[in-house]
Amino acid sequence: MVKCAVIGCGVIAPTHIEGYQTLPDVKVVHLCDLKLDKAKKLAEKYGVARVSRDYRKVLADPEVDLVSICTDHASHAKLVCAALEAGKNVVCEKSAGRVQADLDKMVAAAAAHPELVASGIFQHRFEPHNIAFRELVRKGRMGKLLTLNMNFSCFRSNDYYRSGSWRGTKRGEGGGVLINQAIHHLDQLRFVFGDVVAVTAKTANLTHQGVIEVEDTAAFILEFESGLFGSCTISNSSPSTWHVSLTVTGDQVFLEYDDEVATFVKAWDAKREQQVRDALTGEKNTASVSGKNYYGAGHIGQLADVVEAVRKHRPPKVTLADAATTSSLVMAIYRSARTGRREEVKRYC
Repeated sequence: MVKCAVIGCGVIAPTHIEGYQTLPDVKVVHLCDLKLDKAKKLAEKYGVARVSRDYRKVLADPEVDLVSICTDHASHAKLVCAALEAGKNVVCEKSAGRVQADLDKMVAAAAAHPELVASGIFQHRFEPHNIAFRELVRKGRMGKLLTLNMNFSCFRSNDYYRSGSWRGTKRGEGGGVLINQAIHHLDQLRFVFGDVVAVTAKTANLTHQGVIEVEDTAAFILEFESGLFGSCTISNSSPSTWHVSLTVTGDQVFLEYDDEVATFVKAWDAKREQQVRDALTGEKNTASVSGKNYYGAGHIGQLADVVEAVRKHRPPKVTLADAATTSSLVMAIYRSARTGRREEVKRYC
């Protein structure tokens, strides 16, 4: 039996609790939140025996094997490092850190405890269409990759930002739409197309003036290690609830990938075109544990992988260093927006 705890009982906590509860021989035994009533409410709903206000009680609990960190960005580094020092396996929600120094500390702590599992949540890597897309790229089905364009849009109201004192602040969140919403799709780009070595970016607050001190809009160029160039436009001020479109040009296949399903495929070779179409145009699994539809169906798969890694004493498929590298990409975008220069991405894996 792997026994789990969740620190932070906000919006994402039920997704972790329900995800664990779907897995065999896994039990959630401890919930923690600075607002004890929030922890008690979830504990009552999900039948969890213990609650606490102080995270140190969770880390001192001898029954806890694995801790999910579901708090604000600013506390992630402290809690992850403390969990590892206490001998607990840990999985941290995005973003792994708020600033680059957070990432440095977390990755160093994980490296100092190789006997423990340390992972960061990027659940879209566990969805079948994204796995199939990655395989197409790795096997060269697209030919030589030339360019990609990603447009991500969602909506976050002023009331959303006012709902938590950490939201929309540099000190609490570290940024806006990039570090909170678009980071998932930046990770998908890394997962499918490989690492990004440098970025050139511009960010702005166009519609939330006087409410947030960070960006709601961004545009940037990505330089991939493979030589692929990517352009991205990002906004959380759109009438769309949550939408991501990706256009990829290879010298053999042109592809439009809309909300993780191929909507248009064209290739020089009919057989190659059909291979891509078959891999990416089937029904997408949209079922998920508690949470928004755009969370996707990947949380269960990722939590199952982390639990298996704990049992088998192996690295998880998404290591903390890997998750930190996606967060580091976001940090590089912010640096470029501040400096007006091309900025290199610090990689941890």
